[in-house]
Amino acid sequence: MSIFKRLRDLTLANIYSLIEKAEDPVKLTDQYLRDMQEDLEEAEKAVAAQIALEKKFKQLYEEQAALVKKREEQAHLAVQAQNLDLARRALEEKKAAEAKMNDYLASYEKNKAAADNLREKLDEMRKQITELKNRRETLAARVNAAKAQKTINKAMTGLDSSSALAGLNRMEEKARQLEAEAEASGEIYKKEKSLDDEFAALSKDKDIEEELAALIKKYER
Repeated sequence: MSIFKRLRDLTLANIYSLIEKAEDPVKLTDQYLRDMQEDLEEAEKAVAAQIALEKKFKQLYEEQAALVKKREEQAHLAVQAQNLDLARRALEEKKAAEAKMNDYLASYEKNKAAADNLREKLDEMRKQITELKNRRETLAARVNAAKAQKTINKAMTGLDSSSALAGLNRMEEKARQLEAEAEASGEIYKKEKSLDDEFAALSKDKDIEEELAALIKKYER
């Protein structure tokens, strides 16, 4: 299976369409995220291997290019020294090195192009995973809110508002009755206390009158 199969065969638009139709969209989103994360890990390994090939052929190309330059310089030195046989051998090795250099350059460019292509796909996969993660958080919040609303609606459906109102009216009437009884008992208490006070005052007035009468009688003598 291609390491970028989901990226190729299942775009985010298709994923969102499937998620919207799912019975549990959050659960399905989490499953897609797990699958894409596994693909991402495989893709990272493949890209790393491709980059290693790119670097390998680049190094081989640079080694042969350096050898070509070296053999050319040696051929010049050999001619200057009038050693034509040595110059000829240097030029032969230079030619063989040039052939290898061109082969390695072609392989390097081919593998670099493949590595660049994989890098782009890898970056796209990372962006898709990040976007799906962000959408997942928003989706989870919406699902939780919808579930809460559904629970409230269900509770309200089972509630008889008319009977609840009637019950509240009965409780208010009971409260008014208790308040009236309390007020009445307070009035009785006040009346009883007032009567006792009157008798106490009467007794007090009698003592004063008796004492006053005694004083008057004393000074009449």
